[in-house]
Amino acid sequence: MGTQASEVNDLFLMLVDDYRLTVLYQTSGSSVFTTYLEGWLLYGIEEFDICTQDLTYSTTTHEFTETLTRENILILAQLMTKYWLQKIVQNVLQMNNNIQDHDFKTYSQAQNLKEKRALLAQKIEEIDLILSNYGYKHNDWESWNLQIFGGG
Repeated sequence: MGTQASEVNDLFLMLVDDYRLTVLYQTSGSSVFTTYLEGWLLYGIEEFDICTQDLTYSTTTHEFTETLTRENILILAQLMTKYWLQKIVQNVLQMNNNIQDHDFKTYSQAQNLKEKRALLAQKIEEIDLILSNYGYKHNDWESWNLQIFGGG
């Protein structure tokens, strides 16, 4: 029995605060919630191609074939935040102008989008650094010393 997707999802939810996710979980339950988050997890698995463990994941059982290390679970949660942010940045409804009245005022949608893009760029840089450090940490330096660069 491998790592459940819920373990990664729990850590992902520690990194993001989105009322829509909370409402989805409260109204639909954990099974629907896990299925909803699965897309971001699958993107994260695909990007985490330097992982030292097998990341084979079953969309039926919502489980990895291996028991993942805490380090790998944390990295997958970080990768999920990147794809969650991409969805927020690409939300077309947020780009539409809203009606303003004396009780409710919205700020510039362009400025809002600019800040979301900046946050996404910062998250991408952070993940690139995490993956680079992971690669250096888990590299077979003895093989590199012997001029064997291809791995196993």
